[in-house]
Amino acid sequence: MSENKNSRVRDSDANDTWTVYGQTLHSRLLLGTALYPSPAVMAAAIEASGAEVITVSLRRQAPASGGGNNLWDMIRQLGKQLLPNTAGCRNAREAIALAHMSRELFATDWIKLEVIGDDYNLQPDPFELLKAAEQLRRDGFAVFPYCTDDLVLCQRLVDVGCEVLMPWGAPIGTGLGLLNPYALATLQHRLPEVPKIIDAGLGRPSHACQAMEAGATAVLLNTAVAQAAQPVSMAEGFKLAVAAGRAGFCSGAISARPTANPSTPVTGTPFWHQQ
Repeated sequence: MSENKNSRVRDSDANDTWTVYGQTLHSRLLLGTALYPSPAVMAAAIEASGAEVITVSLRRQAPASGGGNNLWDMIRQLGKQLLPNTAGCRNAREAIALAHMSRELFATDWIKLEVIGDDYNLQPDPFELLKAAEQLRRDGFAVFPYCTDDLVLCQRLVDVGCEVLMPWGAPIGTGLGLLNPYALATLQHRLPEVPKIIDAGLGRPSHACQAMEAGATAVLLNTAVAQAAQPVSMAEGFKLAVAAGRAGFCSGAISARPTANPSTPVTGTPFWHQQ
């Protein structure tokens, strides 16, 4: 029986996996644990999303000092890969110190590196971010740098040993979607082998689908799910959107055209006339 090449591509990618820092993952949706109306809603949303990786904040959870024990206990019971973050840090020194504390408390080398340089749009500080990333890689961390979509910055992060990039779609929590598709396409073209997780600014499932169609490896969400009217349903919606976008990317979408192109051309088609 003959095989259809396009069908073979779709079948192989329907359950595809990806690898980051030596760990194989099946889900291409990562989810945050902040801002939910209750721990129970958070847990239900995470399960509905199918996410295998969830972000946690040391400054918010503070498990060692007893802060947020109920939430922390529930997070541990989920059995997910934890990705602690350095949210709230303003320079490399703070971020490095917090990363080391996170490794001790959360028992993982994974760290989502955030070094914020602007209070208004929460834009990452590229200089302090690069400095922190270089040191943390030397210290044995698996660094997931939250960065802008600047090509040169991303190249430098890869140069110091980052095996994944987390460029923003838009400023954190805005829900604006992909503000600069050209810059993200440039990253995909110039750094095709580096996994790219679109992080921050996505507000709707269609935004996630667009990111995946453009070649993103995965997306990371928090506000868009946690502050939705129905977080659990929204988490499932994003799960489906990520899968749809991935399928579209792997299947090879047609190119946009400025003029119409008939789906049923008449050239070479026989005409039947009534006698």
